[in-house]
Amino acid sequence: MNQITTAMIQLTIDGRPVSTPAGSTILEACRASGIKVPTLCHLEGVSSNASCGLCVVEVEGAKSLVRSCVQAAAPGMNIRTGGARVMEARRTVVELLLANHPENCLSCLRNGSCELQAMAELMGVRNKAFPRTKKVTYPDRVGWGVMRDNDKCILCGRCVAVCREMQSVSAIDFIGRGVRSRVAPFLDKPLSESTCVSCGQCTVVCPTGALTERDETDEVFAAINDPSLTVIVQTAPAIRASLGEALGMPAGSLVTGKMAAALRRLDFDHVFDTQFSADLTIMEEGSELLSRLANKGTLPMITSCSPGWISFIETFYPALLPHLSTCKSPQQMFGSIAKTYWAQKAGVDPSKVVVVSIMPCTAKKFEAKRPEMRSAWEWWQKKGKKSAPYFDVDFALTTRELARMIKRAGIDFTALPDEQFDDPLGSSTGAATIFGATGGVMEAALRTAYEVAVGKPLPSLELMAVRGFEGIKEATIDVGGTQLKVAVAHTLKNARVVLDGIAAGTSPYAFVEIMSCPGGCLGGGGQPVAPNWEKRELRRTAIYTEDRGLPLRKSHENESVKALYTEFLEKPLGHESHLLLHTKYTQKTV
Repeated sequence: MNQITTAMIQLTIDGRPVSTPAGSTILEACRASGIKVPTLCHLEGVSSNASCGLCVVEVEGAKSLVRSCVQAAAPGMNIRTGGARVMEARRTVVELLLANHPENCLSCLRNGSCELQAMAELMGVRNKAFPRTKKVTYPDRVGWGVMRDNDKCILCGRCVAVCREMQSVSAIDFIGRGVRSRVAPFLDKPLSESTCVSCGQCTVVCPTGALTERDETDEVFAAINDPSLTVIVQTAPAIRASLGEALGMPAGSLVTGKMAAALRRLDFDHVFDTQFSADLTIMEEGSELLSRLANKGTLPMITSCSPGWISFIETFYPALLPHLSTCKSPQQMFGSIAKTYWAQKAGVDPSKVVVVSIMPCTAKKFEAKRPEMRSAWEWWQKKGKKSAPYFDVDFALTTRELARMIKRAGIDFTALPDEQFDDPLGSSTGAATIFGATGGVMEAALRTAYEVAVGKPLPSLELMAVRGFEGIKEATIDVGGTQLKVAVAHTLKNARVVLDGIAAGTSPYAFVEIMSCPGGCLGGGGQPVAPNWEKRELRRTAIYTEDRGLPLRKSHENESVKALYTEFLEKPLGHESHLLLHTKYTQKTV
């Protein structure tokens, strides 16, 4: 059997012989040999445009310093990474960037995780060496998801690259020349008036505070401290695999029990789990799929859990909206149920219930404020309980925001005991846990839909064909003699491929899962900054480990969900379900 081998080349770095694969950049060769060359514009898998000049090195025979992130390594090269000439050039780069950078580091959301701040410390920059050359700009804080502050932008291009190459949205780009150069939406409009879908991938790759989530931690602390309110919290599946990382633990640490304990220490009145409503979503979505198959409904049916993806199809493919499942996301289903079913059981005024979501996603902030997401209030109006309008979900916080709250409250996260979620909205199965990974919704749905249709469990609960980080995955499931072809896509660039096939009438699928972010929710725009595929893989492993260790792994086995139907909803796709758990989407104009 032939094996593919990679040719190796020999060069010298800092006086030591180094062997590196042919085609490597100097930066890759340095890092592979244990030498840390600093960068700001370069981010592996996202952007490498040599715009910052921080990664310069000396190459013997070259007339000037070489930018290592784009210069290919060549046989026989003699490279020096740390001489006086190199160090002075790097220091000057940082000083020039700081000349136009605001000096409000202590109040910036990225204080402590800002790469420019880290580079200034690394280079020993203690004073501003150059005067400001750009006019002060004012932040764009119009929308609900992503906030933009061009005064903190260093023109690295990471956000432009991720928006264009990974998400195929191109909501932002470079405009202007010279000192007027900046990153902005078309016609300098606010992000909320552009094609931006609030996925937040720009916020996790931005090296400074130029792009961040809308921080709502102060508002949540105020609600917690208001004795007239009942403040409850729900946590998305992916948070248990990433919150520890945001608090200094190794990537992929599974912190489900510590997370529940921390939320209690923050004084939330009840600590629930979005996985409860993920199981509920499967009951509704699986039933909807079987109904469409039986009644020749619009196929393929496409999942509707990812709000960034919803904004994408509303903006770029509105003609395909009938393919969307009518199910709300688990976040929104939870809000509806919490302010109707749970409020009744708990004997509390739904207008005084504040639902806080902990999400891996900045688009969830936008989703929570969609005008159609007031179904609990509308339900109570029909029951004669009048009040001022309120949303089903009041606040959606990112993983990063929760980490800041925990630090602010002085909670020693690693020392916390493992605690359980509260009942009844804290019960869930392994099927709900895997919602956090690309392919997880598909796998969870098929675990239930197959058993409902055939009357027996899937031959194997672990559908390996829809797992992993391949951009588009396919599988064929034999459902009682019917071959059901399904697909899974993550990132909006891959979503385009699937949608183009549907629009052309060539799609062979009956069911499609689409997630906005790389790796699914575990790679969401609200997760810890500076992501890479290794970290996403560790988070994915944690999620599937929890699934395998749970006694119940199929959504229809969740006893609390069964009780919800018995006591309140009656049945999937029933009258109450349609009022509270389903919605419709319309074309978005920008």
